[in-house]
Amino acid sequence: MAEESGNKDFAYKTALIVGAGAGISASVARALAREGVAVALAARNVAKLEGLAGEIGAKVFEADAASPDSLARLFQQVESSAGAPDLVLYNASGRLRGPLVDLNPDQVRQAMEISALGAFVVVQEAARRMIPKRHGAILLTGATASVKGFALSSAFAMGKFALRGLAQSATRELAPQGIHVAHFVIDGGIRSAARPDPADRPDSTLDPDAIAQTYLSVLRQPRSAWSWEVELRPWVENF
Repeated sequence: MAEESGNKDFAYKTALIVGAGAGISASVARALAREGVAVALAARNVAKLEGLAGEIGAKVFEADAASPDSLARLFQQVESSAGAPDLVLYNASGRLRGPLVDLNPDQVRQAMEISALGAFVVVQEAARRMIPKRHGAILLTGATASVKGFALSSAFAMGKFALRGLAQSATRELAPQGIHVAHFVIDGGIRSAARPDPADRPDSTLDPDAIAQTYLSVLRQPRSAWSWEVELRPWVENF
């Protein structure tokens, strides 16, 4: 169970994070748990979630972001065990690098299924449960590739561009029904134990705990002034 000392004024009670792991999703999960939110974590490899789940009292579910059937079962399982989530974060991405002329179309399809089709199914399943209550939030983690395609990264850019388009359409459709949809452009490298800041460039990467603070700030926005997209970059990053 989530911590009893949570914020009773926080608008959301049950969260589902799809594509959970280290980094952004782990930081968001910890921040939500501190608010008293019951957190469910979903990933293909559930073994990697054991430490985080034990730390925050989260429930863990196995799910394949490339499979619509797997994602539909995930929502059924979460609803049966913890209740329908009123907050959903899609954090899964299909990463595939290489020259255009060398990429395998089947691998490109799978990458796009994870980045875009999986996100669509998650938004759809979440919305079906949130619309009757006219309450909920759906957060989508994007990247620099959501707005700018790079060489050797066409499949990733295609998926993230599609994710951003989904966010634009979903927010226009769902916001008038009381559901806050927000897309986050993560424009920079994310700090980790394996990727620390260089000594001569402090705060030159994005601290995942700082990213999580922004996610929660968006969740606290009054509905009279909701953001549909927020871009985050280190202070040294060039525009």
